[in-house]
Amino acid sequence: MSNSILNEQIASPQSDGTRHHPPFEITRQIEQEAELRIRQYPNDRKRSAVLPLLHIVQSEFGFISPEAIEWVAAKLDLEPIKVEEVVTFYPGLRQHAPGKYHIRICRTLSCAMGGSYELMDKICELAGIDRSRTSHHNPIAVSPCGTWSVEFAECLASCGTAPVCLVNNDFHEDLPAAKASELFENYK
Repeated sequence: MSNSILNEQIASPQSDGTRHHPPFEITRQIEQEAELRIRQYPNDRKRSAVLPLLHIVQSEFGFISPEAIEWVAAKLDLEPIKVEEVVTFYPGLRQHAPGKYHIRICRTLSCAMGGSYELMDKICELAGIDRSRTSHHNPIAVSPCGTWSVEFAECLASCGTAPVCLVNNDFHEDLPAAKASELFENYK
């Protein structure tokens, strides 16, 4: 596999959502938080801090860029491929910029039976999102304005109130497709 194919499939952070996230630039505060996390592990096990550092980066910048992978690898004395392996393994780590408001819709059995697929269709219709180009490596679809993005999520642990979704970190229960426009009103 050539490097350009790897970059296209794994390290392609550009999306319409990019405009809503700051460029990757490590601040003193991020550096201090990273050092604190690294010190929680013995010196010979500091590679164990890879997930905490990736969470710091994603929280600050919205997604894990190739530059972020390089930074985490350097902080932990790892080859960048070792960090990329973690990023590509965990579906909660985003490799592409989401929209300003990222909607994760549960698709497991209870939510699917409760209408989560219909909810996804309605949200995409309202936001003008085309999901036809999503893939395993890039499950996020972003609206042309970059404000909204969607992806399916596995169990969000509220089967009794299906269908459910997260908008950024806000949890929404009992959200049939008919209430999708109300969801958008909450974030204008």
